[in-house]
Amino acid sequence: MENINKFQSFIILLMVAIGIFIGQFDIIKTYSEYLIMPSLMVMLFLVFLQIPLKDIVKSFSNKKFTMTAICINFIWTPILIFILGRLFLGDKPSLLIGFVMLMVTPCTDWYLIFTGITKGNVALGASILPLNLILQLVLLPIYVFLIGGSSVDIEVISLLKGVVTSLIIPLVLAVIFRKIIINKKGKKVFEETITTKACDFQGYFLNIAIIFMFASQGKILINHPEVLLQLLIPVLSFFIINLLVGSFVGKYIKLTKEDSIALNFTTLARNSPIALAIAVATFPDNPLIALVLIIGPLIELPVLFIVSKILLNKNDTLFKGYI
Repeated sequence: MENINKFQSFIILLMVAIGIFIGQFDIIKTYSEYLIMPSLMVMLFLVFLQIPLKDIVKSFSNKKFTMTAICINFIWTPILIFILGRLFLGDKPSLLIGFVMLMVTPCTDWYLIFTGITKGNVALGASILPLNLILQLVLLPIYVFLIGGSSVDIEVISLLKGVVTSLIIPLVLAVIFRKIIINKKGKKVFEETITTKACDFQGYFLNIAIIFMFASQGKILINHPEVLLQLLIPVLSFFIINLLVGSFVGKYIKLTKEDSIALNFTTLARNSPIALAIAVATFPDNPLIALVLIIGPLIELPVLFIVSKILLNKNDTLFKGYI
């Protein structure tokens, strides 16, 4: 799975091209709409399967790192997204909602790959993963209402139903399945076999979902090429600002270079698969919202690759003065 994640940006582009191509056939376009949500639910089930939620307590062992990451991800970032969203997308309600859903959800998977590539503290970054997951599940509906709720017609029941369908069901099933297998086969066997396969297949199902998404809505993107350009400035602004904020804060609280790299990636990388699953379930009649969440990684992953190269530079000014 590591190699898949390393080249995920190129793979996504390929999946997008395949989806748009096969979406030109009406029969495929019609049926692909019904395959997006099942693919995302299977993918999220595989993601949740790898996360022992009881380990959420471990994330508090490094209080300085944990509290800093939480404050940046769940207090500072929503404020920043509110400003950027209103500034650049205030007159585009669907794009604003998609932008909010994309940018307020911290990543729960490939940020660890970039942390490892950049020689950061992967274990520390992984420790906060369960906490990031739980908080974003709880807070995402609140952020959508507070930041973009007045710009588009959002029903509370529809949003909650979307969260339950796309997230709670896969999460509950994963917890139950994990417990059954560990009780029967043992934790070691589970981690060496099931977890490894789940890690591999989550990427496959994400790519399948992307194909179905673009097969069903690819014509919309062709008819609205400006969406990518409209998202470019606010998304890039987020990454630039949060990279500077994360690096400054890491230096201010005297994190080591390795720990600061982990902080940077957990506050930069975004969780588009989870947001996409909620968007598809909540806004089935507004494809532009889901389209934003597909386009997001096309910008994000190349940026994270560039950031990893910057942070690998030992002479980088961002890390002068670290202990």
